[in-house]
Amino acid sequence: MTTTHKSLYEDVQVQFNKAADLMNMNKGIRNILSQTANEIVVHFPVKMDDGQIKMFTGYRVQHNNILGPYKGGLRYHPSVDLDDAKALATWMTWKTAIAGLPYGGAKGGIQFDPTKCSDGELERITRRFTFALGNNIGPEYDIPAPDVNTGPQTMAWILDTYLSTRSQGERNNSLHVVTGKPLNSGGTLGRDRATGYGVVTTIAEWARDHKLDLAKATYIVQGFGNVGSWSAYFMKQKGAKLLAVEDVSGIIYSEKGIDPEELITFAKNNHGKISHYPNVVAISHKEFLSLKADVFIPAALSNQITLETAPLLNVKLVAEGANGPTTPEADLILQERGIGLIPDVLCNSAGVIGSYFEWLQNKRSEYWEMEEVIEKIKKKVIEAYANVSKTAKAHKTDLRTAAYIVALTRLEKAYIERGIFP
Repeated sequence: MTTTHKSLYEDVQVQFNKAADLMNMNKGIRNILSQTANEIVVHFPVKMDDGQIKMFTGYRVQHNNILGPYKGGLRYHPSVDLDDAKALATWMTWKTAIAGLPYGGAKGGIQFDPTKCSDGELERITRRFTFALGNNIGPEYDIPAPDVNTGPQTMAWILDTYLSTRSQGERNNSLHVVTGKPLNSGGTLGRDRATGYGVVTTIAEWARDHKLDLAKATYIVQGFGNVGSWSAYFMKQKGAKLLAVEDVSGIIYSEKGIDPEELITFAKNNHGKISHYPNVVAISHKEFLSLKADVFIPAALSNQITLETAPLLNVKLVAEGANGPTTPEADLILQERGIGLIPDVLCNSAGVIGSYFEWLQNKRSEYWEMEEVIEKIKKKVIEAYANVSKTAKAHKTDLRTAAYIVALTRLEKAYIERGIFP
């Protein structure tokens, strides 16, 4: 599913410079935002099940915190490196600013394949990574969250390890050091489905603006993890028909449609994989990308829609559930072909919005019902979409560039108001 491509961080800079040029951004502030604040690399040993000692490399990049604490996920994947972490951290700064949250941007992870480790090894790797990071994370400084191949259990291990390093008087005041936690460890109702819900909310807003009836629409999904599966679940509630799904195990297609809820249950019972799902046809990656549908939801890894693959798409809208699935070159091709695109920094922003509400509940020692959380997420997402859409019209530009302008304007104002120390 991946395509060879240049640096992901170079893509971020191309997108940033386009927006900064269009809005005539202050040069000094532009220089600040074009750089990361801190790039943390840690090497740490872990004793594996077979008794061998293995070294791991972990990353935490903190891009900017002018608006509030650094915020962003941790991913476990062989592709994790400093360049990707810099790109993803920068995107988080834009994403939190677009959503109107009091956060900055950060990202990180560990470079390894978690599928080749036992649960015990994963726990030891996570705990040792947390200890290695030390005071580089904190509930009012840098708040990690789940990302690719991490989840509530990972966050619970990080939480427990971090609290173990605090004094007894500090522990109950530090539960919000991570978000995306299990419910019994301070997590919030609705966080599991927040990103997928936000993806579909932005699709619904776009569909309304472009007179697309989602009840009669068709769609395809790439990646069927948390974001892809919940997006499909909520698309079903809108009445849309799922034609095909691609994940690491294979690609399935049905002209009659695939029931997302049945597929979610099947995947849960098959180690998260969709291959061998009954009554469907297996198709190639090229056939998948070429399918005629109304909406394409890329919810896997970055650089999936490229110079080579963008011409294959036969859809009306790309809704970026993943981070960075479309390269700048592909962006131009989609625009030339009249294919709409909801950018990642807007489309999947409900994940960090949900994390913000978990963080608030922990800080305030409050408990919110599911309906309250979902309603608050919906309000934030719709406000963000409306702001980006209005900016796109004002600057006569695409939604991605408009989203960047919204973020950069907010950050620029904060720097102008506060000034530069000393």
